[in-house]
Amino acid sequence: MKQQRVIIENILPQLNCGEFFIKRTVNEIVDITADVIGDGHDVIQAEVCFRHGQDKEWQTVRLQPSINDGYHASFFVDKQGYWQYKIKGWVDQPMNWQHGIRAKVKDGQHVKSELLDGVQYLEGLIAPVERDDEDYLINAIGAFKDEDRYEEAVAIAIEDRLHQLFYEFPTRKLFSESKTLEVYVDREKARFSTWYEFFPRSASAEAGKHGTFKDCERILPRVAAMGFDTLYFPPIHPIGEKNRKGKNNATNAQEGDSGVPWGIGSQYGGHKSIHPELGTEDDLKKLIAKAESLGIEVALDLAFQAAPDHPYLTEHPEWFKKRPDGTMQYAENPPKKYQDIVNFNWDTEAYQELWKELLSVAQHWIALGVKVFRVDNPHTKPYLFWNWFIKEIKKDHADVLFLAEAFSRPRVMQQLAKQGYTQSYTYFTWRTSKHELMEYMTELTQGEMKEYYRPNFWPNTPDINPYHLQGANEAQHLIRYALAATLSSNIGLYGPVYEFMVSDAMPGKEEYLDSEKYQIRHWDWEHENKLIRLIAKINSIRHQEPALQQTNNIRFCEIHNDAMLAFYKHNQDRTHEILVIISLDPYYKQAANVQLPLGELGVQAGERVMVKDLVTDSTYNWYDEWNYVELHPALPFHIFKIYK
Repeated sequence: MKQQRVIIENILPQLNCGEFFIKRTVNEIVDITADVIGDGHDVIQAEVCFRHGQDKEWQTVRLQPSINDGYHASFFVDKQGYWQYKIKGWVDQPMNWQHGIRAKVKDGQHVKSELLDGVQYLEGLIAPVERDDEDYLINAIGAFKDEDRYEEAVAIAIEDRLHQLFYEFPTRKLFSESKTLEVYVDREKARFSTWYEFFPRSASAEAGKHGTFKDCERILPRVAAMGFDTLYFPPIHPIGEKNRKGKNNATNAQEGDSGVPWGIGSQYGGHKSIHPELGTEDDLKKLIAKAESLGIEVALDLAFQAAPDHPYLTEHPEWFKKRPDGTMQYAENPPKKYQDIVNFNWDTEAYQELWKELLSVAQHWIALGVKVFRVDNPHTKPYLFWNWFIKEIKKDHADVLFLAEAFSRPRVMQQLAKQGYTQSYTYFTWRTSKHELMEYMTELTQGEMKEYYRPNFWPNTPDINPYHLQGANEAQHLIRYALAATLSSNIGLYGPVYEFMVSDAMPGKEEYLDSEKYQIRHWDWEHENKLIRLIAKINSIRHQEPALQQTNNIRFCEIHNDAMLAFYKHNQDRTHEILVIISLDPYYKQAANVQLPLGELGVQAGERVMVKDLVTDSTYNWYDEWNYVELHPALPFHIFKIYK
C-alpha cells in the first residue's frame, strides 16, 4: 500500500462518480472544488492537473483553500475534444517548516535548530530556480548554518520571498491522487445556436407544387436576415407508400397525399436516399454551400425507424419484430398509433450489424457536408447505442453536434445528455408562469445539470402547438420568443406557422390543424410583419451580446409583480452585462419596481447605472437600487445593456 497522508473527497464537477464526462465549449472555464483533508496540523497543498487528450504532459493550477477543508481552482479548455483532470494533494513539508518557524518566532522562541532543519528544504530548491533566486538560496543556507548570522537567518526564514519559492516549486512527497475525470469540449455552436425549422417540400413559390432544395436556396437569405444560424429540415428521405397517412393524420391517404416525412423508405430508397421530388445529392450540397456562405449550417433529421416498404425490411428482416400472426409490428405509443412506421427491434441478435448500418447513415450525410443533426425520439433507442454511436462519430468528426428530441421524463432526458448528446429539447414549451420559469431555469443552471445538459428552448415544434399559443395574439408570440431567446443561449423555432401566427389546433389537442407533418403547405415567404421584424431584432441582439450567448450565468431579480419576470445575465469575464425584463401578460400593461443586482454589478446604491434598451435604443440613468419599469403588450419586453 502506498503511504499517503491526504484524503481527497467530493470533487466537483463530476457525473456519476466519473462514469460520464462533463461538458464545455472552447475557451470556457472549468471550475473545480474539492475537500482535501490532512491529518494533524500540517500545511496541506493541492493542485488540479489537466491536459487535452492528445497531450502527454499535464498542466497544473494550484487549488486555493476556502472553508472547512474545501479548495477551489479553475482552468481553461482551449481546444475541442476530450480533456482529463485530476487532483493531487500532499503535506507540504517546506511550507510546514516555515509555518512552524514563523509561529515560534512570533512567540519569541529561539529557532537555531529549526533553521538547520530548514537547510534541506532550501537545498532542494536550488536546481529548479532562476540564477537570482539561486544566489538568494545559497546565501540563506549560509546564514542558517552560521550562528553569527542568526538574526539575518531568522529574517530570511520568515519572509514572503522564501514562501513564494516554496509555493512555486513544491516538493510533492507522499502525495495523494484522485481518479482521473473527463470533460468533453465542443465547438462554440454547442453553447450558442439559433435554429429555424421548415419543411423543404413547402418551400415552393407556387401553391400546390412540391418544394425542392433549389426552392430552399431562394429562402436562405430570408432565414439569414432573421438572424438564424442553423436551418433544420425534417427527414428528406423517400416517404413510404404503404400505410401512408393522409391529411390531419387520416389513416388512409388519398391520391396525391404526400405522407409523413418520418415514415422513411420506399421503392426510391431509404435513409441514405433523398426524396426524388426534393432533388439530388448535388442539389443538397449546393444548398449546404450556399447556406454556409450566409453563416447558416444545415441540420438534418436522424429518425431511426422505417416505413413498411423500406428496403431494410426485405434486406434485413432480422432487424424487425413480427407479431404472432406473422404481420409486422408497427410503431405505437398508446393510445397513439403510427401505422406508417415500423421500429427497429433493438433486441435483435444481429444488433451489431444494425448499429453499424445506422452509423453509416450518419457518416453518409456527414460526407455531404452535414455537421448538425436533430435526432428524432432518441429515448426509444438504447442509451448505450447512443453512447457508442456519438463517440464513433466524434472520433473523426469533432465538429458534429447532436440535438436530442426527447420530450420525456426528466431522468430519461438527462440520461441521453449524459450519454453524449450535445443539446437537448426541454420543458420550456410548457413553462408559462413566473414561478414555473424561475424554478425550471434554476434546475437547469444552478445544479448538476449545468455541467452536462445544454437546453435548447423551442416555443413550438411541428409536433407541439401548445395551448397558450392556440389563438394567441401577437403579444403572446413576442413574449414566448423573447423568453426563449434571452433565457437560453440555444433556441429553435418552427418558423412559418409561428411568424405568421397560424395556430389553429386539433380540438382538445396540442396539435396543429392541417399540420405540415401530413401535407404540403404554401407560405408567402415574401411576407413581413412586426413579429418577423422583432424576431430578427432579438436574434441580432443575441449575436452581438456575449451575455446572451450562454445559459448558466443568470440571476433572477426581484420584481414585485407576478406578471413580470426580470433577470440579469453576464458573459464569462463579466465584460458584458444584460438586464432583461419581460411581461408575461399579452393583454394588459404591467408595471413594477425592479431591484438592480448591485452586488453582482459591483456598484453601490447612489452610483449611476445607465441601461440602454437594445430594441428601441432608449437610455435610462438609474441611481437607485429599485427602479420603475412599465411594459405594454405592443412591446412586452426590455433587453437592457448595462453600462457602469
